[in-house]
Amino acid sequence: MSGHNKWSTIKHKKGAVDAKRGKIFTKIIKEITVAARMGGGDPAGNPRLRAALLTSRGANMPKDNVERAIKKGTGALEGADYDESSYEGYGPGGVAVFVEVLTDNKTRTVGEVRYAFAKSNGSMGTDGSVAWMFERKGQIIVGGGEDDGPVSEDQVMEIALEAGADDIEEDDGIVIVSTDPSSLDAVRDALDKAGLPVREAKVARVAQNRTEVTEAHAPQLMKLIDNLEDNDDVQNVYHNADFTDAAIAALG
Repeated sequence: MSGHNKWSTIKHKKGAVDAKRGKIFTKIIKEITVAARMGGGDPAGNPRLRAALLTSRGANMPKDNVERAIKKGTGALEGADYDESSYEGYGPGGVAVFVEVLTDNKTRTVGEVRYAFAKSNGSMGTDGSVAWMFERKGQIIVGGGEDDGPVSEDQVMEIALEAGADDIEEDDGIVIVSTDPSSLDAVRDALDKAGLPVREAKVARVAQNRTEVTEAHAPQLMKLIDNLEDNDDVQNVYHNADFTDAAIAALG
């Protein structure tokens, strides 16, 4: 994928192995609930729910958890009412950071996000301060799961491009497919029907320009990203960091 930062791939693969499963489930459950609330409980007519269910399958989430989340979204079961919000700011070294959240308490969440920025020598910005640096693109992650076998880049490319993808990138067993947002559903469904291990599919924010991160700023920046991702209310963290090899080495 043009302009994709290799560290994002490394971090995603690491997360597939090391992440706390409970936190992953919490985030997916929120997304399923909101998707069902907004578009109904039938995935056939609800692309957002279909994408969330695919992600839940990639994370090996128990079926009961998925069904309860759908029922909470449709109102069949009582559940929290989540609001979608976003926050913007700058991390160490001037890296732009865009945070998407689903929360039942905006006051709590904005306080926690603000604290994460401040703790890592970053700062919150106003709405629109960094959003313009990111383009909305469909992004599909193929492979990288604990039980996934080798993924053929050629096979992914053939299926994805025929279904309408713009670009693909492979790195150490993970293939990242880039699409126009309007083509995301068609490409994801084509890859899934072909039996390929689709781990995640969403409309993401892809940085148009990169800010080089040196080894001096890398540890604090990764602390910021990790602290944000560790927050149950945070669904996605996007940044325009370009980690140098020295910076990645400094992270151990």
